[in-house]
Amino acid sequence: MTADSSKNERYNARAAEARWQQTWDERGIFATKNDDPRPKYYVLEMFPYPSGRIHMGHVRNYTMGDVVARFKRAMGNAVLHPMGWDAFGMPAENAAIDRKVHPKAWTYDNIASMKAQLKSMGLSLDWAREIATCDPAYYRHQQKMFLDFLRAGLVERKQSKVNWDPVDHTVLANEQVIDGRGWRSGAVVEQRELTQWFFKISNYSEDLLTALDTLDRWPEKVRLMQKNWIGRSEGLALRFMLDPATTPNKESELEIFTTRPDTLFGAKFMALSPDHPLAQAAAAKNPKLAQFIEQCHQMGTSQAAIDTAEKMGFDTGIKALHPFDASWKLPVYVANFILMEYGTGAIFGCPAHDQRDLDFVNKYGLGNTPVVCPDGQDPATFVITTTAYDGDGRMINSRFLDGMSIDEAKEEVAKRLERETRGNRPVAQRQVNYRLRDWGISRQRYWGCPIPIIHCDKCGVVPVPEKDLPVTLPEDVSFDKPGNPLDRHPTWKNVTCPNCHGPARRETDTMDTFVDSSWYFARFTDPWITTAPTDLKCVNEWLPVDQYIGGIEHAILHLLYSRFFTRAMHKTGHIGMDEPFAGLFTQGMVVHETYRSKSGDWVEPANVKIDGLGDARRATLAATGEAVEIGGIEKMSKSKKNTI
Repeated sequence: MTADSSKNERYNARAAEARWQQTWDERGIFATKNDDPRPKYYVLEMFPYPSGRIHMGHVRNYTMGDVVARFKRAMGNAVLHPMGWDAFGMPAENAAIDRKVHPKAWTYDNIASMKAQLKSMGLSLDWAREIATCDPAYYRHQQKMFLDFLRAGLVERKQSKVNWDPVDHTVLANEQVIDGRGWRSGAVVEQRELTQWFFKISNYSEDLLTALDTLDRWPEKVRLMQKNWIGRSEGLALRFMLDPATTPNKESELEIFTTRPDTLFGAKFMALSPDHPLAQAAAAKNPKLAQFIEQCHQMGTSQAAIDTAEKMGFDTGIKALHPFDASWKLPVYVANFILMEYGTGAIFGCPAHDQRDLDFVNKYGLGNTPVVCPDGQDPATFVITTTAYDGDGRMINSRFLDGMSIDEAKEEVAKRLERETRGNRPVAQRQVNYRLRDWGISRQRYWGCPIPIIHCDKCGVVPVPEKDLPVTLPEDVSFDKPGNPLDRHPTWKNVTCPNCHGPARRETDTMDTFVDSSWYFARFTDPWITTAPTDLKCVNEWLPVDQYIGGIEHAILHLLYSRFFTRAMHKTGHIGMDEPFAGLFTQGMVVHETYRSKSGDWVEPANVKIDGLGDARRATLAATGEAVEIGGIEKMSKSKKNTI
């Protein structure tokens, strides 16, 4: 072989791969037939948001799924390996504002660009099943399921405290608030009270919890994260007497929920949520308390925001009586770390054995009394200073409980207080609580799935008739002002009531985009059906997904919501199972440094020039030389623009 012939036979990747990819497309090599008799295998990677360019996280994720798909085909399986686009969301609206383009045009241009990039990778995808969640052909079925869920009692409209993102001008679910900030904008969230639509995920708290034990092909870390988020706790609902002489309107009792009734003799204070009725009644007569409550509302409503904030309280002057000693009076505070949505919105504080309570009493000089002594410690010398003790041990300083184990003390307290009655009701009752709150899906933005509801002054809330679905978004909208363009649209929101035929208004909130991604895996099984969200035969044969692949950052948001949605689809007849993903692989995250301009905007790495090393390292905008702040190394994310 001559040198020239060897050179001519060198593999030309650019030419060969394009040629073979064209052949695969022409022959439909990776198209999957629903009537294929071979054993079925469904492999799916979490579908991408069409930001315009794929990054290394995409490459890694989709390569892993492709390896599994090709292996299973080689083993003789009929493999379903589809692709689509999680296409609604705030970035499209932000692009509309920044670039003066319509969100739809920006989104579909990005889809075309990213599809070409993904195709160039030679992935073995069934592109015939491609879906985009912003396509009315997709979201009409989502609207249909919303109406089905509403009829089934799984949707509720109610007023509630919400997390408000002042930059994106929209509500965020608790799960979308990270360290007190919006998950996309990074802005410090505020509390507002709005009327919202909720999916009643809390109806499935126990089922979502216990079924985690059946998901043996899920990472233990993800299952633990979901268990902690659902947060099952067993305890006592306990009614404390109040001194009526100290209450604003002669209130006589305060109900609390506690998981640690064994520590009652270590109680030093009571604490109310700022939104508790007793706190509100006291604030109506105390302007300084009203001002304190207003300050509390400047922080987010999520547990994470509450836990990380400085513990603040206001002594109301109200006194509560200890359930075992009426002469023992406890001060009642309003505190910024108590959530109205958990338990009763009121607690008793035992600072020696709860770090949050200890931080509080150390700030306000209330002291602490240890009531659980670790084995091996001398009760006479055991003290608590800055670190609460939450371990096992024996009861001390607790009168008739002294010497008991924690479990024995819990049982003894429960028995004694359950025997006592007040107003024909027991003083205490055993109760199970969950941390999981209902899923608020209302978003004050344009580029999302319209909620199929009409508001009529005469008839109230009226579902859109199914024959009128889909409710599509108007295209003639303006983004020249903050907030939701649907609210400002001159005609779209004005409709005729389907019941009384009088004037009415459309719901202008759109659905949280996590709704779109909570059932797409089911739609892939037959994306051509027009009469229903799913073909029952196809969806029940293909699901659950055999191997699901995606980032662990979705352990709470996407995965928990999808598990709820599948159950809701089961209840309303759109699917025949509860669990959507049999096997889950979390591939880890590709990370990169972050950069911010003087104005606080995120800056893409491609636009940053780095000079120097170590402590002398400096960053500037390549185009202007303006100084840029170098931030932490975080997962590649569209919102922080730290993608390659």
